[in-house]
Amino acid sequence: MIDYAVINPATGETLATYDTFTDAQVEDAIARAASAATTWAATSPAERATVIRRIAELHRERKDELGAIIVREMGKPIAAAVGEVEFAADIIEFYADNIEKITADQPLDIVGDGTAVVRRAPLGALLGIMPWNFPAYQVARFAAPNLAIGNTIILKHAPQCPESAAAIEAIYRDAGLPDGGYVNVYATNEQAATIIADPRVHGVSVTGSERAGAAVAEVAGRNLKKVALELGGSDPFIVLSTDDLDAVVQNAVDARLDNNGQSCNGAKRFIVVDGLYEEFTSKFVASLAAVSAEDPTQEDTVLGPLSSLAAAERLQEQVDTAVSQGATLLTGGTREGAFFAPTVLADVTPAMDVYREELFGPAAVVYRVADEDAAVALANDTSFGLGSYVFTTDAEQAERVANGIEAGMVYVNLVLADSPELPFGGVKRSGTSRELGLLAADEFVNKKLIRKG
Repeated sequence: MIDYAVINPATGETLATYDTFTDAQVEDAIARAASAATTWAATSPAERATVIRRIAELHRERKDELGAIIVREMGKPIAAAVGEVEFAADIIEFYADNIEKITADQPLDIVGDGTAVVRRAPLGALLGIMPWNFPAYQVARFAAPNLAIGNTIILKHAPQCPESAAAIEAIYRDAGLPDGGYVNVYATNEQAATIIADPRVHGVSVTGSERAGAAVAEVAGRNLKKVALELGGSDPFIVLSTDDLDAVVQNAVDARLDNNGQSCNGAKRFIVVDGLYEEFTSKFVASLAAVSAEDPTQEDTVLGPLSSLAAAERLQEQVDTAVSQGATLLTGGTREGAFFAPTVLADVTPAMDVYREELFGPAAVVYRVADEDAAVALANDTSFGLGSYVFTTDAEQAERVANGIEAGMVYVNLVLADSPELPFGGVKRSGTSRELGLLAADEFVNKKLIRKG
């Protein structure tokens, strides 16, 4: 049984608990979403856009409320939490603005007389299984494009985000969706499997760990359902050349500490060419060591606690194991409750566990490499393939490295540049699908051929 509860990671205090749904409540949620799918699909794109735009407006109107909830649930600093809600609103608005493009017929050049088009039609009710690290943003990037297409949403949020789940459901309801257009469920994993198997549900999207993704994909596969997976990452941050090392170091710090170090596409492995390694590492370590984990309710806090005591304990175990296996601890490696000091490890080898692991928190690994080829080889020596970052003053080198990296996203000379129009997703064990951008609206859609003679 999953216990849905708000446990403030900064204090350890349980602030609220929520009852897990009964099987009857789960059945009601499925029935309502399936019924609403018929109604919602029959509305025009312009009508859907009006409701979706109102959803974005309500996010902005309630951003302070939603931001405060996020701080309570998972410890994100308040400024970042409110910023997350504002970004969620931007994402939702993007799909309202582009709904005609998303739903327009795609004419095909054909052999012979007549015409042919691909018409995008909704599939029906979908299940979204969302994580705790971005309680508002993750929901927006799944729900908005699918509502634009005409699908309806059953949303199972993370057990530690039940207050966000309820507040977001209220926004979708208050914006004017038909009853069942967006339904929150406080479901167990077993009930989620029941939802996936139900013939009235036509697909499932999950953002989370490899383990969670594999479990969901197994159930979806048995039931011949489309599944979208956005899983973990151990993104490389490659430094090959620069005319402003201080700026590169600040980018590295920003990329590692974003969301308290708990972003799947956060830079985690810092791969630096030999000629820059010593100076980069010295500055990087000093900059991180100067940041302390503070009260997330304060506007100027950069780094708050990890999402839970258990998360901090897991990270501590990873760091301690790395050191016991021969890694060098350059700074940090300590915690107080769920607050974890910024940490840097060096001298990590393929024989160590941490070489293959994702560090989900403010902990980084620095690597020295001889040249571009060695940097790309090390960047690709991972089971993950989500994002990546490349810093170089050589435009041709940037192109070569971008082509060579096995990842779904490559950012050259910048970080934290996600935007609603840019597709997000990875390869290998980081996932199978794309969210954001126009590609997100193609994941759960019937690309129906209509051929006329």
